[in-house]
Amino acid sequence: MTIALVLLALVVMLVIGLPVALAMAVSGAIGLYIFGGLPVLSGILRTSPLSTANSYEIITIPMFILMAEFVIISGVANDLFRSATIWVGRIKGGVAMATALAGAGFGAISGSSTAAAATLASTSIPAMMKEGYEPKLAGGVVAISGTLAMLIPPSIALILYGILADISISALLIAGVIPGLIVTVAIIATIAILVWLWPESAPAGRAYTMREKFASLKRVGPMILLFFAVTGTIYTGIATPTEASGIGAFVAMLLAIKEGRLSLPAFSGALRRAAQTSCMILFIILGAHIFGYYFTLARVTNDLTTWVGGLPLSPMTIMVFILLGYIVLGFIMDQIAILILTVPVVLPLVISLGFDPIWFGVIIVVTAEVGMVTPPLGMNVFVVARYTRRPLGELFRGVMPHVWAHLLVIALLTAFPAIILWLPSTMQ
Repeated sequence: MTIALVLLALVVMLVIGLPVALAMAVSGAIGLYIFGGLPVLSGILRTSPLSTANSYEIITIPMFILMAEFVIISGVANDLFRSATIWVGRIKGGVAMATALAGAGFGAISGSSTAAAATLASTSIPAMMKEGYEPKLAGGVVAISGTLAMLIPPSIALILYGILADISISALLIAGVIPGLIVTVAIIATIAILVWLWPESAPAGRAYTMREKFASLKRVGPMILLFFAVTGTIYTGIATPTEASGIGAFVAMLLAIKEGRLSLPAFSGALRRAAQTSCMILFIILGAHIFGYYFTLARVTNDLTTWVGGLPLSPMTIMVFILLGYIVLGFIMDQIAILILTVPVVLPLVISLGFDPIWFGVIIVVTAEVGMVTPPLGMNVFVVARYTRRPLGELFRGVMPHVWAHLLVIALLTAFPAIILWLPSTMQ
């Protein structure tokens, strides 16, 4: 009865628009008070803030967010899009495919999905509209390409999962590389199918000389340098994720200085935005800790694991239902909030079913990408709508073919876990 009351309080507060962090903290506090009275509640409230912020791995989050801010200031993302356009622009739908490649490249140097969507919207959409692309196709490609930053390292979502699950963040980040490439290929393949079915949706491409193509790679060099400074050092064991995040932020700052764009106002603005985003994430983690303490004391996770273990279903069937639940939650909740709220409860169950926690982390992040582009809370679609001034309904229709392609990728990664787990197994 108490558990039902706490969950009802959480749902009501989320429905009325209370911030997720406060909703989890208040509902968890209610449960703790009912369970153990004021002594238990006050003890946890006194220790939770310090235990939340005292994790060494937490430093990774503000550093990677700051790195993304410096990358945006440097304008490297614009160069990525122009270079990709020169290489694949002659193909029908090539500029849209270049957007997907630029999204993957930007994701490799930024862990923020909304930042990626905003950057791509400001660069690639004007180029596609100028060439005569159908707005629905252009908007859908930008929205889905922005989600690649959630998966390709450095990924804030994977870092959060690693902190919550208490598993190797290095292995998690490297595990996202191959699935990120597969999702990129799926986006490009979907574009090719769409322009084949509806040729009027995209114009014929423009050809470029080999000299122009190789000349464009000079502008991609900084991105490769930054990618190796982060993911390369993690994979080779030269640096931990926390150290790599500091290196990445520093190199991104040097790139912004080299481009002559890091003025004092731009620098202070990047620090301020990084601090605001980091505080928001830490506040959500704090609320989740308070909520999680109640679930632990009430033995919700143990009871759930025992109950599911007694069901006459195979582990894979149960996993399918879990992933369907994540997709449904993605329709109505923020993806980071979903991770923080569900992982402490669901992960012990997943491990008891015999699944690898690193594999599960990548799978639910790919699943969370779907929530970033589906109504009613598809954040990336709202970002694209703000830049394009196009109707939300049109953009949601444009992104739906990519949603179906994403679901096929999720099925592939679920059926063949080795796709995710092979690369981390080769780490130094």
